[in-house]
Amino acid sequence: MPATTIDGRCLVAGRGQGPLLHATLGLSFWGGVDPSNGEVIDRHHPLSGQSLAGRVLAIPSGRGSCTGSSVLLELILSGPAPAALVLAEPDEILSLGALVAEHIFGIQLPVLCIGHAAFAQLAAHHGSFARVDGANLQLFAHAPDDGWQASPLEPVETQASTLELNAGDRALLAGEQGRAAQVAMQLLVRMAELQGASALLDISQAHIDGCIYTGSASLRFAQQLLDWGARVRVPTTLNAISVDQRQWRALGVDPAFGEPASRLGDVYMAMGAQLSFTCAPYLLDSAPTFGEQIVWAESNAVAYANSVIGARTLKYPDFLDICIALTGRAPRTGSHLDAGRQARLLLEVEAPAEADDSFWPLLGYHVGLLATVDIPVLAGLEHSQPSRDDLKAFSAAFATTSAAPMFHIAGITPEAPDVTRALAGQAPRRTLQVTLADLRSSWAELNSADSSEVSLVALGNPHASASELARLAELCAGRTRHPHTAVVVTCGRAVHDQASASGHVATLQAFGVRLLTDTCWCMLGEPVVPPDSRNLMTNSGKYAHYAPGLAGRQVHFGSLAACVDAACSGQNQGQLPAWLGQPQPQGTH
Repeated sequence: MPATTIDGRCLVAGRGQGPLLHATLGLSFWGGVDPSNGEVIDRHHPLSGQSLAGRVLAIPSGRGSCTGSSVLLELILSGPAPAALVLAEPDEILSLGALVAEHIFGIQLPVLCIGHAAFAQLAAHHGSFARVDGANLQLFAHAPDDGWQASPLEPVETQASTLELNAGDRALLAGEQGRAAQVAMQLLVRMAELQGASALLDISQAHIDGCIYTGSASLRFAQQLLDWGARVRVPTTLNAISVDQRQWRALGVDPAFGEPASRLGDVYMAMGAQLSFTCAPYLLDSAPTFGEQIVWAESNAVAYANSVIGARTLKYPDFLDICIALTGRAPRTGSHLDAGRQARLLLEVEAPAEADDSFWPLLGYHVGLLATVDIPVLAGLEHSQPSRDDLKAFSAAFATTSAAPMFHIAGITPEAPDVTRALAGQAPRRTLQVTLADLRSSWAELNSADSSEVSLVALGNPHASASELARLAELCAGRTRHPHTAVVVTCGRAVHDQASASGHVATLQAFGVRLLTDTCWCMLGEPVVPPDSRNLMTNSGKYAHYAPGLAGRQVHFGSLAACVDAACSGQNQGQLPAWLGQPQPQGTH
């Protein structure tokens, strides 16, 4: 008999059993799990080095990248998937990966939500054997010898009466616009029900993150939609893909990876998406305006669109993004609505004096860790005057460590003229302090290198803007790059053209900078990352977090100017910047 039985909400039907693998910290499957073998590669996570294969994974929720759904599908189709997922709260990104496996490929991986109170009980069952059977979780001291089989269950059926559909929605569901649109609407309705939406709404544009190649599953999914006649119904841009389409062969990328990765981008363009290939769609001329209802995937772009522009999107997972682009409809819930954009967490920030540009990504990384799923409002920065590039860096780092779709900064972001209005007049659920001492702890977390050597300076995560390239050119002009330190910058094609016309590309190339388009650092490995390198340096809080797992390198994190200094010397001593240094004792000068 089981020692403990817990009932929950079945998000995705199925049965599975295996050793319980439990953590109290959310996990981003993209950048956190190797899709080829199921190993946790997030070196900042307590499960680092563990294998998910055949185990019942219990985490509070996902976090970070929208590509987690694609990684989970890859694990399911290739074999090293967990036996089941147990969550404290519903997670759309992970649930969708399992829904696509069930709906399109006929393979079930159960996803069960048990709530925070029941989830807290799991800490006492470390080392237990777990069994998920639909909406039921059983915990055993040892694997039972009872002949139980993980046979498939009937899918969780949508109750049509709970979701208001218009005539166009029903026509799509009936297949009147073709098989691809029908399947897209079926998946959309399932997700809308899971999210508790009462209706769907029209959207004006989409940005597709599913064009990132995580393995054959991502290409199989897109190709199947195309074979069914998929065509987007709204203007649609594409995220950075996994290779520079024009240079990958010259860069020495293995064709076994480069060819399908490039093909994936072509498949989405064949559906009618634009050749944009950037993880910073807010830099394009097609960027949305305040209040515009959109559907964007790519976590940094979602945070930026919601928070800095004031457009409206959920943090859409890969695969759902293209489903919505094919239907032009999205769930009417969450941050699409006023009520879903209100802050619930108040963070009182100690503003540093004369901080450099490393402050914003560092703060974003730290705030994301504190926020988890709650939308925060930051107070105390009203006079800081961050640039758009600063807010871009903050958004990316925040979205790496948080599952929330947006943030507010009082006096800076458009929906937070002050703290009271960001909170919609309500008292915050939590109030926390963010001191410089707190930020020093996160600085130490991001700076993982244990030696001063810098073999690679990696810039442009998210993609560099034209103003960032101009600043970089200014810092590099008249200086000499160290012969053993590579400098590589990723950016979108449109920004590259702007920088070229301004003369900045010529200045950067004279210094020895290599500029790549189409792809981004979260998709790059050897040989772009020098095979004999040990450490890299970046000004991106996002990449400083992901690089130890994705690139297998230790990291120096710092300002853009510090990165250029390291490019010239081949070294970074790892000292704290002056604005973050230990405060002087009272009475000293």
